[in-house]
Amino acid sequence: MRDLGAGFSYLLKGQRWVARHGKQYGFGLLPGLITLVLYAGALVGLALWGEDFVGWSTPFADDWSSPWQGLFRGFLTAVLFALGLLLSVITFTAVTLLIGQPFYENLSEKVDRDVSPDSTAPESGLPLWRELLISARDSLRIVLRAGVWGVLLFALGFIPVVGQTAVPVIGVFVTGFFLTEELTAVALQRRRVELRDRLTMLRSRKTLIWGFGAPLAASFLVPFVAVFLMPGAVAGATLMARELTGEETVEGGGEADGAPFDGQSAYSSSTPAPTPGA
Repeated sequence: MRDLGAGFSYLLKGQRWVARHGKQYGFGLLPGLITLVLYAGALVGLALWGEDFVGWSTPFADDWSSPWQGLFRGFLTAVLFALGLLLSVITFTAVTLLIGQPFYENLSEKVDRDVSPDSTAPESGLPLWRELLISARDSLRIVLRAGVWGVLLFALGFIPVVGQTAVPVIGVFVTGFFLTEELTAVALQRRRVELRDRLTMLRSRKTLIWGFGAPLAASFLVPFVAVFLMPGAVAGATLMARELTGEETVEGGGEADGAPFDGQSAYSSSTPAPTPGA
């Protein structure tokens, strides 16, 4: 429970950090606005032509009598739009981070410099094109994993009672985990921590990750909120990444309670801890 509160505190501290750095916040809004326009256009298109697509893809129902044809295709159209909405929530962060890679890299570096005892920030040493390539590759992997979870949870949602109570809650926590992975990746990629090691690191502190990601995932369900929270979420994820990697944070710079990641807690005794850049 302590980690759960610590994770939420990082989310708040990230928002406070960008509130004190208005210029960084302004630049951080641009990628989210671009992604929002793209997703809004896709969802509008789905709403306008979803029924036509369902009709085209279900020719076997052409000869069904009324009202069964209308009910069947109307149900499928609603399912298609709901699935598109769910996937848009799951993938919004990944796409926004990919579009805004230079913006968020700069923001994350400034957070690191602000809270580091020696005012320095880790650097990957890789050219920008290589960082973009790695980010796109890792984002695609995470989106595929999240997509599988999204489809599974959506299917479970049709189970009576459980689908309307437990499944939505589980969905928020699952989405929160993947959101946090994407957000911490900005800072951890600069530390040359590979995707597999990042996932192992995050799984070792699930309650910390859920404390950060679950409230963020819930807030992202509200239209437009994701755009305004993204810069602060990147800042907060950077502060949390410093704890996960055991880096010292100066007092007042975003430090939260909770034991730092020691490089071993995520692994069995027979498996060595990852070395950044390995």
